[in-house]
Amino acid sequence: MAKFEPILERALFRKGGERGLEAMIYEPLPKAHFLSQSDARFLSMMTKVVFQAGFVWRVIENKWEDFETVFFGFEPEKIILLSPEQLEKFGTDKRIVRNMQKIMSVPQNASYIVDIGMEHKSYAAFLAQWPKEDLTGLYSHLKKVGCRLGGMSGPRMLRQMGLDTFMLTQDVVTCLQGAGIDVANVPTNKTDLAKVQRCFNEWHDKTGFSFNRLSRICASSVGENYTPS
Repeated sequence: MAKFEPILERALFRKGGERGLEAMIYEPLPKAHFLSQSDARFLSMMTKVVFQAGFVWRVIENKWEDFETVFFGFEPEKIILLSPEQLEKFGTDKRIVRNMQKIMSVPQNASYIVDIGMEHKSYAAFLAQWPKEDLTGLYSHLKKVGCRLGGMSGPRMLRQMGLDTFMLTQDVVTCLQGAGIDVANVPTNKTDLAKVQRCFNEWHDKTGFSFNRLSRICASSVGENYTPS
């Protein structure tokens, strides 16, 4: 098992101690709060991460109120009723980013959420029942069944909505490699993802830290984020 203690010590040194490191960490939402979030909020966040991918995030943030208006508050039941003509019209609406491929992801992800709702009480309930020890399986599900939710987009959506997740950013992967976990620089195959999952599971069991916390500590332990006091 890769030891986590040296990673924590390095992160504490690099961030100037506990106070500096804690400023980099936020915990997942309590389960009751997580479950209270509507399907519309999940579709909204899916759409936001899709539009932010490969684009200037600040631009999307500044336009987000207009996105909410244009897409009817991201209510999935409304979105799936949009006609091709209405969707084409969105592609000319200057209030949002006019990328038709990304615009078309909205009704597809709305359908995905509605389909999940036929088996589960809500999309939040579906996510909450997914085994925590198989987060990489959830990431693969989002990539396969969702639209444009592969790569970092799906995990970012989960993190932003408050699910306890680890993120495979370059810094986190570098940290794992430095701890002796033999994975590619961009872990995507089943073997590498299984190694990553097993490592985080072991650290979680030993430390009691959330996956959020473990991931952020890993990210703070390497790279150019060096700000010791």
